[in-house]
Amino acid sequence: MTASMTLPFLRTEPPPPATFEARLGDLALTVLVGVTGVGKSTALGALGGERVLPDRRRVTDAVMILPHAPQGVADREERFRLTAAYRQGHPGGMAQALGSLVGDTRHWGQRPVFDGLRGLDEVQYAATTYPAWRFVALGAPDSVRVRRLLGRADSFDRVKGGATGTDLRAALDALTGIDSVFTPEQRDALAALPGEGFAPADVLAKVRIVVSERRNYDPAAAEAFLGTLGPQRALLLDTVALDAAQVGQAVRAWA
Repeated sequence: MTASMTLPFLRTEPPPPATFEARLGDLALTVLVGVTGVGKSTALGALGGERVLPDRRRVTDAVMILPHAPQGVADREERFRLTAAYRQGHPGGMAQALGSLVGDTRHWGQRPVFDGLRGLDEVQYAATTYPAWRFVALGAPDSVRVRRLLGRADSFDRVKGGATGTDLRAALDALTGIDSVFTPEQRDALAALPGEGFAPADVLAKVRIVVSERRNYDPAAAEAFLGTLGPQRALLLDTVALDAAQVGQAVRAWA
């Protein structure tokens, strides 16, 4: 299965673009930047007047996952493994995959929107390789992201081995890489979330998603780099300091 079969009005190279086609790397894309649970859906809604390209998940499936697993992969950690393998040969990661696609401009126009890029390598590659692209970066603390994942009930937010016994705190401590993401005090707070009605297995699963994602992407480094591009190319928003309405207003005013 190829990208052309799974992404509407998009295809991989070659052959050269027809007169009504263009490489996405040559178009004036607006790109949302941020990891899971930072509030990209709110920003995307504020850009509702533009054509929205298939999201990161679908491009990942078409370009990075399906060539190796034709039946698809639902587990988030396995997807992170496959995308990390793709980046070994493609340092621009998703930015490189997206920019190489050819789009039908009769459908997508000249200024489509994409959700989204993650991490320093992707945004640095995108900004330096595709000078017409502009970026909206959204940030939120990891503990906030866990709460948002618990609240959104997205079927995509699944990992294997999510079940846990009564000692959630011990299960959190056992997660590989958690020391670099959550302090002991933050883990105490996460372990207390079942007291607010969340199932321990769900808490553990969402924390695993955040920790796994942080092993592959550094949001702070990406935002710091985007901050060097200037306000014409990059808008940086704190989705904790700003509520959904304020995020939407800021994006509309900038766009």
